[in-house]
Amino acid sequence: MEPTSLNDAIIRNYVQTLHHLTGIPLSKLQRYGTTNSLMNALEHPHTLELTAKQLQKVEQLNAFLQSHRVLQWEEENAKQSISSPEMAGSYFSAFLSDLKDRERFLVAFLDSGNHIIETRILSEGGIDQTPIYPRNVLKAALNCDCASMIFAHNHPGGNMRPSSEDVTLTERMIDIFEPLGIHVLDHIIISGTRYTSLAQCKQMPIAAEKAASYESIALHTREEFQDYTVSRFAAVDDAHAPCEDEWER
Repeated sequence: MEPTSLNDAIIRNYVQTLHHLTGIPLSKLQRYGTTNSLMNALEHPHTLELTAKQLQKVEQLNAFLQSHRVLQWEEENAKQSISSPEMAGSYFSAFLSDLKDRERFLVAFLDSGNHIIETRILSEGGIDQTPIYPRNVLKAALNCDCASMIFAHNHPGGNMRPSSEDVTLTERMIDIFEPLGIHVLDHIIISGTRYTSLAQCKQMPIAAEKAASYESIALHTREEFQDYTVSRFAAVDDAHAPCEDEWER
């Protein structure tokens, strides 16, 4: 008898554990896994045509795994402040890295030392769109009495580049919050286990220049994106611009 490979043993354990935790029939998982990725059971559960009870258990399992990642991040970074795009990308990945069936918008509210006061989910939509209401963000920011904020949302389709709506949202928020002395430090886009930072891409507006608008904004995830050379953004000089290891207030 040939020895079982480690990979086969891991897959078998994954299927059996998923079966016990969710109630999805073992035969269904095994049959599905012969032609599809078993990760879909958690990332795209509707593809398995599950019952309402099974879907509920998958949601509970996903919520547990997300909580575990966040607690693990907090344990590893308990005495650190979020002072760079790299740390922000790592932090928000704990919330959004495996979210592929919907788009979610989060805001981390920080004190003057860049320590997190609170992180909130402020919008959740479909696979390619979620509406953002600036008034809700303003209310949460004032309740936290924060000094700065970092935005984050996921691109379920896997595209890493910021869309025009991503940049427009960031502009609108800066128009609202800069006059109040609340700094928007970054906007992080999560796709799978990777992230893009508008601050690192030099696509963060450098100052508020327009009148504040509180109309809702719909974030769209698209395949086509345009480049931005609007004067409102900080000019990029590759020969002289250092890598932004920390945000400046």
